[in-house]
Amino acid sequence: MNIEDSIAILQPLVFAKTGKYLDTLQLNILRGAWDNQSYEEIAETHRFSAAHAKTVGANLWDLLSQVIETKINKKNVQVVLERKLKELATDGVTDVTDELPVTSETIGKINNPSTVISVTSVTSVTTSAATSVTTAAPLSEAPGGIVTLNSPFYIPRPPIEQRCYDTIRQAGSLIRIQAPRQMGKTSLMARILDYSRQEEYLTVTLNLQLASRNVFSNLERFLQWFCVIVGKSLGLPNQLAEYWDDILDSNSSTTDYFENYLLPQIHTPIVIALDDMDILFRYPDIASDFLGLLRSWYEKARYGDATTDIWKKLRLLVVHSTETILTSNTEQSPFNVGLLMELPEFTPSQVQDLVQRHGLDWDSYQIEQLMNLVGGNPYLVRKALFHIHHQEVTLEQLLPKSATKGRVYGEHLRRKLGYLQEYPELLTRLIQVATSPIPVELERVQAVKLHGMGLVQIRGKQVIPQCELYRQYFSQEDISELAISY
Repeated sequence: MNIEDSIAILQPLVFAKTGKYLDTLQLNILRGAWDNQSYEEIAETHRFSAAHAKTVGANLWDLLSQVIETKINKKNVQVVLERKLKELATDGVTDVTDELPVTSETIGKINNPSTVISVTSVTSVTTSAATSVTTAAPLSEAPGGIVTLNSPFYIPRPPIEQRCYDTIRQAGSLIRIQAPRQMGKTSLMARILDYSRQEEYLTVTLNLQLASRNVFSNLERFLQWFCVIVGKSLGLPNQLAEYWDDILDSNSSTTDYFENYLLPQIHTPIVIALDDMDILFRYPDIASDFLGLLRSWYEKARYGDATTDIWKKLRLLVVHSTETILTSNTEQSPFNVGLLMELPEFTPSQVQDLVQRHGLDWDSYQIEQLMNLVGGNPYLVRKALFHIHHQEVTLEQLLPKSATKGRVYGEHLRRKLGYLQEYPELLTRLIQVATSPIPVELERVQAVKLHGMGLVQIRGKQVIPQCELYRQYFSQEDISELAISY
């Protein structure tokens, strides 16, 4: 029995015990240990720290020991798993090898969180239960909002996740995640923060949507709120009265508060994640100063002076939508420093993976049909699969023009239209693109803004609709009449 055979049998047993499958990191450590690799070798191969590998490994051996009810460690994992899994198969605990041959296809299905061999317990299973493949994913989880850490519907986009993990370990690092709305920015942010906590870093998440309106009344008010919120998240009392100097400008006082109070109080790196930065762009004066402040902190970690070590503790994670019409001075913002992560749409293989996780057995032509309609937009793809799985609509019913007015995409399209109504010229240009049988040449600024909304593809100097759904919707007669009224 090789490692892949063992994983194929092991995954449903783990799921039966915990309700989760072994994730990619756990599987990589398991494969490395099976091949007698050291934690250092495993970490180097998969580009994470040896300390993190040891922590995850220790938890993994405890988990597997509980699952197969035999003590497992890194040294004996191959011997014990081979022996124990053969015993389980022989005893009829899992008859996978009889009616569900262990092939690469079967392994893919078992490793895929959309399917599971039904196991009633680790020590007792009937043959019929062992050979029935059923949907295990919690398909009541409707698309929209963050994809939680334990959700089976998060689709990795290599090498993005690993690059972010590597970067967040770098002293004084800054990661910028940007994409149109509903492309998975906050879901990626959550995973970077989870990785940071596994590295034993402190993490602070600030969603600017939760700040009250008066926080944005002026720069000083906003920066004082920022200082207090970060301190409170670290369990530190408010010391603004001691560190805030009315003679200095607000940026200087904020820098002093971090440099001389907050950062010296901690002894591990801290990751501050700023989600929904779009809110700040509604206040261009505040945004310009604050983004310039973040940039200066990023640079302080590289000065090599007496304060550099203090600022090396700080890692920044900035998340914003490209739908936002930026008015800030990009030369003074952090948006041209650090690691930029622009989230792409899903590839056909990633859409296929998501289809399987919804318990659907589609061929490549059906994948192509869906992607022609909505592209690789994660939210739009999940929205379709959610309703199709629940038999509320079929793929064939989504393909005609009725898709633009149905309940599957109606709300999404109306929101796009509502935003564009604030920018009539952009709406007019998008209708021009949607109604044209050939690519259309637009002014560069207009093309970039529509692309930032995820509505068009840029091809050289010309643009086309991002997907058939947008072509259908924005070429409708009533939408065109609306644009004419402006």
